[in-house]
Amino acid sequence: MGTILDDIITQKKLELDSLPSITPKVDRKPVSLAEKLKFSSTMAVISEVKRASPSRGDINQSINPAEQAAKYTGGGADAISVLTDEKFFSGTMEDLEQVKSIVDVPVLNKDFVIDARQIDNACRHGADVILLIVAALDDATLTNLYGHAESLGLDVLVEVHDEAEMERALRIGPEIIGINNRDLKTFTVDIANTEKLLGKYRDSGPLFIAESGIRTREDALRMQHAGAKGLLVGETLMTADDPAEKIAELKVPV
Repeated sequence: MGTILDDIITQKKLELDSLPSITPKVDRKPVSLAEKLKFSSTMAVISEVKRASPSRGDINQSINPAEQAAKYTGGGADAISVLTDEKFFSGTMEDLEQVKSIVDVPVLNKDFVIDARQIDNACRHGADVILLIVAALDDATLTNLYGHAESLGLDVLVEVHDEAEMERALRIGPEIIGINNRDLKTFTVDIANTEKLLGKYRDSGPLFIAESGIRTREDALRMQHAGAKGLLVGETLMTADDPAEKIAELKVPV
């Protein structure tokens, strides 16, 4: 029986034919997430625009992505993540474009990338950073897609969940690794996952971001103590009465 990740990747393969195969000319300088992470005096918060998810169902279908992103940056968000998967997360590339048009912080295209055409499309719609999920890619594809994104001047967030994936990620020498506390095969969440992996890999070189399950200042402090430089936060901010107040709570000193 296939996992949710398997279903998503199958859908992505179906969508590839609709994407143009022309590499875009990049006439802008993408904003660096790595630089933000290096020089922030607090835990960097990557605030996510997300209408729905397979684990939660509808979160906020009526959200205006640009307005939500403005609330985030007004509250001190260091970067914005925009989920653009349509079938499983109710996102669109237009959401990405709208957000990029009104913020000056790095914008991450959060999607399930399996082909260079998706990276080109993200770049065309304003992405500064793309996501590569190790669990969804073989080593050769991971290496090739990482190099392609770099050739466009984009930062890459390489996402891992366990030790085997961490070892595979480290082989390509990424600047940023995201540790997903959510198991994409079962969608269960445990923030101790970041603590466990950074207990072994904290000093291996990359800048580390803790993803999923971060809800409170105590959670942020745990991630900071483990060695993370940033947090990727979605549902907590999408459902917060005051996103700016929640971002301030999570931006603990580093």
